[in-house]
Amino acid sequence: MQNVPGFYNICLPPLLAMIPTETRWQIAPPLTPEAERELHGYPPILRQILFNRGHATHTAARRYLEARPPEETDPFILRGIPEAAERIEHALRANQRIAIYGDYDVDGVTATALLTLYLARLGADVHSYIPNRFDEGYGLNKEALTDLKEAAADLVITVDCGIRSLEEARHARNLGLDLIITDHHHPGTELPEALAVIDPKQPGDAYPEKNLAGVGLAYKLAAALDRQLENPGRPAENYLDLVALGTVADLAPLRGENRTLVRRGLEQMRTPQRQGLFSLMNIAGVTPQRVTAADIGFRLGPRLNAAGRLDDAQAALTLLTTQNVSEAGQLAQQLEVQNRQRQQITRAIQEQAEQLALAADSNAWLLFAVHPEFNPGVVGLAASRLTEKYYRPSIVGQIGEKFTRASCRSITEFHITNALDQCADILERYGGHAAAAGFTVRNENLHQLTKRLQSIAAEQLTGLDLRPTLYADAEIRLAELTPKLLTYLDWLQPTGYGNRQAAFVSRNLQVKRYRTVGKDNAHLKMTVSDGYLTFDAIAFRMGEWAQKMPPRVDLLYRFERNEFNNRITLQLNVRDIKAAQAG
Repeated sequence: MQNVPGFYNICLPPLLAMIPTETRWQIAPPLTPEAERELHGYPPILRQILFNRGHATHTAARRYLEARPPEETDPFILRGIPEAAERIEHALRANQRIAIYGDYDVDGVTATALLTLYLARLGADVHSYIPNRFDEGYGLNKEALTDLKEAAADLVITVDCGIRSLEEARHARNLGLDLIITDHHHPGTELPEALAVIDPKQPGDAYPEKNLAGVGLAYKLAAALDRQLENPGRPAENYLDLVALGTVADLAPLRGENRTLVRRGLEQMRTPQRQGLFSLMNIAGVTPQRVTAADIGFRLGPRLNAAGRLDDAQAALTLLTTQNVSEAGQLAQQLEVQNRQRQQITRAIQEQAEQLALAADSNAWLLFAVHPEFNPGVVGLAASRLTEKYYRPSIVGQIGEKFTRASCRSITEFHITNALDQCADILERYGGHAAAAGFTVRNENLHQLTKRLQSIAAEQLTGLDLRPTLYADAEIRLAELTPKLLTYLDWLQPTGYGNRQAAFVSRNLQVKRYRTVGKDNAHLKMTVSDGYLTFDAIAFRMGEWAQKMPPRVDLLYRFERNEFNNRITLQLNVRDIKAAQAG
């Protein structure tokens, strides 16, 4: 395939372009005799699952199952919180105008909604601002700060952004704007010159939970204000549903305090008080009484994200803040339509990006695809698909008139933001986590950037056995898959990133029936049996197995309820398939 004009690409190790990466299964070892004694009060399979997650004592297991918070969650431990709470209190008493400056993803939108609603409840003159992804890009920008100053703002509070906005912070100071930054991304070598910087990842911060999402930090600031203002009833806790939405959607690890906050937030979502959230659940097919973290990740989050990916995130923000039934219904329908459009655009860009990334033939270790016609709102999703399929760091971006804006997704072995740190001198702006990041670069520096990132990736990844590892808690028989087991698995909730769902392996299963389902026949429905019991199974994104299905298979799967047309059945949610070994 010839290089496409306007594209920049790098190449794959030999044969990778033709063969998606094979997976490696890792089944947890049996629990130790000491753990067996400590956990003897729990059912055997639950003992194994608890042990696998590092909860090997009775006390640790009980704390985990109850999702009890760590002993120390005082928000005033967070560096910058005391100064921020004092400044906000002054703004409230002086009736100064406060602007909440957010981000266009679910984490940023929920954090913006939380602080806007909370401060409005306190009587504040508060307004929200979310930049447009297409016109302004990610994070603080000088023009927006100037506009906020001209709109009589006295104090700007960022949520989910700002930790690397050095020039923008100086601009705010020059304008006479007080700036409080709350952000959970990794800071650079220098912190912005703000009245207060709240980020548990900054040097010298003693707060024990380093992995709060942006909305989690917004909640901690509200909780600090509850104490600062001596608010009875702790009204900040009324917004834990928003904390759950943003934390899960942003893939913050569901461990420690995050797990506590999300569990409590899900409890609020089961009796939704926010009209917009209720309308969104309804249109997404989510039953409020049974909402889970998975529903946030796969149904609610994508719809909220769709607004900012295709147009402007204001629709998502308004949905979360309105109590008008008619407005909420219209906005939920709008997000549904946008999400379908997003899915179509994503599929097209995924195919183009994959063709581009696989076009070259040298030994680079990072997939790269940029093009003027790529929609910048969905390039991150395309990068995720490349990383998932080929287990390589991936970058997909859109070339604009002067700048290229790209999203990055990575693998365990490669910290993508650290790699960007090494290219900071030629980047206009960037930020992110170990596994995901974004950047803006001038077009004249794009080729140099790709070469540098290729070199960094080659240095760190050459010689490694790069294969995705799928973890299973135990190898079991189908006879062990009972409704009682599902009850035990419910105790693990909320599960997700950082607190994976339980997974099992069953071997040498006969494939009795199978067929492709879904759009483009992308998914696979199966019926499998061990000769005694038979189970239905669903394997998402594995439709290609219909062309090569062996008579017997080994499956790695999750055990779950399937609710369809008000009928609940038990099924296997297959994560991987391998041909059963003969004999």
